[in-house]
Amino acid sequence: MSYNASDIDRIKLIVGMEVHVELATRTKMFSRAPSPACPEFDSHDNPSVTPNTLIDATVLALPGALPVMNRAAVDMAIKVGLALKCQIAPITKWDRKSYFYPDLPKAYQISQYDLPICFDGSIDVPAVDEKGQVDLDGEPTRIGILRAHLEEDAGKLLHEAPGGTPIDGSIADYNRAGTALLEIVTQPEFSSSAQVVMFCKQLRNICRFLGVTEGIMQRGHMRFEPNINLQLTMTDGKFIKTPIVEVKNLNSFKSVQGAIEYEFQEQPRRWLADRREMGRGTKQTRGWDERAEGGRGATVLQREKEDAHDYRYFPDPDLVPVVVNEEWKERIRATIPELPLARFARFMDEFGLGKKEAAALIDERDVCFFYERTTEAMEALGLSHARAGKLAANILLQSGAKRANETAREIHHLGILPEQVAAIGKLREDGKLNNQNADELFGVLCGEGVHHGEHGENRDAGKGLEKRVDSIRFAPASSVLDPAAALAAVERLATERGMVTVRDDAAMDRWVEQAIAENEQAAADVRAGKIAAIGRLVGAAMKHSGGSGDAKSLREAILAKLGAG
Repeated sequence: MSYNASDIDRIKLIVGMEVHVELATRTKMFSRAPSPACPEFDSHDNPSVTPNTLIDATVLALPGALPVMNRAAVDMAIKVGLALKCQIAPITKWDRKSYFYPDLPKAYQISQYDLPICFDGSIDVPAVDEKGQVDLDGEPTRIGILRAHLEEDAGKLLHEAPGGTPIDGSIADYNRAGTALLEIVTQPEFSSSAQVVMFCKQLRNICRFLGVTEGIMQRGHMRFEPNINLQLTMTDGKFIKTPIVEVKNLNSFKSVQGAIEYEFQEQPRRWLADRREMGRGTKQTRGWDERAEGGRGATVLQREKEDAHDYRYFPDPDLVPVVVNEEWKERIRATIPELPLARFARFMDEFGLGKKEAAALIDERDVCFFYERTTEAMEALGLSHARAGKLAANILLQSGAKRANETAREIHHLGILPEQVAAIGKLREDGKLNNQNADELFGVLCGEGVHHGEHGENRDAGKGLEKRVDSIRFAPASSVLDPAAALAAVERLATERGMVTVRDDAAMDRWVEQAIAENEQAAADVRAGKIAAIGRLVGAAMKHSGGSGDAKSLREAILAKLGAG
């Protein structure tokens, strides 16, 4: 039967995901050569890492070189598998996946085929609201994890010399070749691009909290590959499934969403033109060109995708199978921290944070750890658990986020320490700092605070925010500074700079009376229970104080004077 566009009654999107995670092991999967996925050997941070410097005889497949399994990579794979509720294979093996490409020196990749290390898991993807945020009122969708298997990454071709110098031809850079790679494959159970993006964000966060990858997508630490097709329901009741399109190597959430939405629009037109349906030999590999179609983006055909038999899988004769016993699994299970979504729910439950606040605090692993250490330090200074969590969030998401935006750094790279933030919170809570001075003091400490390296040694962080601050992985239970000592030092600094609010009850009464006299209607509204009107009175009292008053104390004094609240 001949169909046209008007004969398509309904379109159902079907998406499965393949996610490649570069594991941050110090050496490669089957070689002792340094791994570029380890921060120590990342060329973006280490200028000595130039093309073809992270190689050895095994990476280059020289005669006589034999692979040796990296146990740390296996540990990391098991850790991710357990976090994704996977079964861990008691016996897993290594297979050769044969295909030729210039950046694959052996002309085959060591991977896992029929016995992956992790299989049959699931992840609950939260519902998404219209703004793409987590919707706690909606039902999560359980997405099956088909498998997660270990393999080695390929190298890459450079089409310009380091530094961007044009060249004739390409450079085969084998630095990435052999890097430990965990490929996570889901069931084709996604039904919207927003759902896929939420999954990608959640998986990245899980992997980063587990400490198995740095997860910097622009550096290729995580690469997303949606497998997209549609079920077309025709007006005559017939179902048609379009061929699967695999979009390769997406390294941003925006590109994942754009590629899926483009294919959702394009596949019906493609089917009407060629009438090809899903089946053996019909799968395509496509790339994503975000500049195509006037900046709207489009997928671009790369090649017809091979089926599994085309890769000629067979067991690698140079590697022995891996036997994973219960003791091994339980040792790794004990190292799994509280995962991001659990923290998200706990922050709202224990600290009374809103969804937006809690989401911002779990969005980056080290920011979350910084926040938790700030909260612990505030509790050590006498604040209640609930108040410490709320106050720490307010300071970090206001003063901290503002300076992070100004400097294009994360909060934990600003130079200020959690214990110093806690000291600001304590001084604010005790009425010794008003909001303006608390914010100013935060900025002073960002530029002039003492910075501590990961081994606890003190170093001057420099006098300007332009000075680079080393990356720190904050551990929630660690204690770099004594909170009481930090409080004493911060209060001394605030006093020296004239920031400390001097409590003068007589002066406060005078400012309050003047504010009430000047704003009779607002005062009457507050007496009548319209507490929102107090803002005008507090503002007037602060004006009379010359900015030296404390808004919180003035608010309490106004309410007491008016017999409200």
